[in-house]
Amino acid sequence: MSTLDISGAINFRDTGGLPAGVSRTRAGVLYRSGNLARLDEDGIRAFSGLGIRRVIDLRDDAEVAGAPSRFDDRELVVQRVPLFLGSVASFFVEDVPLTEMYRRLVEDSAARVVEVVRGVLADQPVLVHCTVGKDRTGVTVAITLAAAGVDRDAVVADYARTEALLPPSRNRDVVARIRQFHPESVNLEELATKSPAAAMSRLLASLDAAYGSPRDYLRAHGMSDDELVALDEVLID
Repeated sequence: MSTLDISGAINFRDTGGLPAGVSRTRAGVLYRSGNLARLDEDGIRAFSGLGIRRVIDLRDDAEVAGAPSRFDDRELVVQRVPLFLGSVASFFVEDVPLTEMYRRLVEDSAARVVEVVRGVLADQPVLVHCTVGKDRTGVTVAITLAAAGVDRDAVVADYARTEALLPPSRNRDVVARIRQFHPESVNLEELATKSPAAAMSRLLASLDAAYGSPRDYLRAHGMSDDELVALDEVLID
């Protein structure tokens, strides 16, 4: 699970090399990141060199309009799957904890989570991203990896790495900007900058309790057994 230097992008990494029983996830198949709006020329060249065939963008319309992705001019499938039924800003307005945000995501946007996983199956290499690659990307990639049989501790650790990869200057600026609008918020810093392992452990445990496993969660929301077998074959070496 290597972090990649894609100039202008943050939190860009390959999910290859994660333990899955006696096997490991394949390198160069599933990437995850924050948005691609600030790629410079070096970043665009580095991104192009990865050979990515599909980009799955989890942001809402306003986010995409405000920060459109930068790619080169080669053919590339861009799949839009806005994951929140409301806007990202609504979570700051309600001041919900991170665990509640994740609960709503998997309950309210289950069909869209399945869309993301099907996108991973459709083309590889594939990139899944949102604005910073923390929450929407963190949840969908975690469910995808867990469903393919990646060791639970490795799934949680991959999610938790994000917090250390977000630039401190970015975190200070974002928290200060949002704090202007929500001065009394209790959960603001967690929502904007944190990816605690406990939050992902709790989410995956909730899927175990409600469905049997993350794999069964996908099955319950429309994925076929053949698709789930294909997911194993795509991701696991």
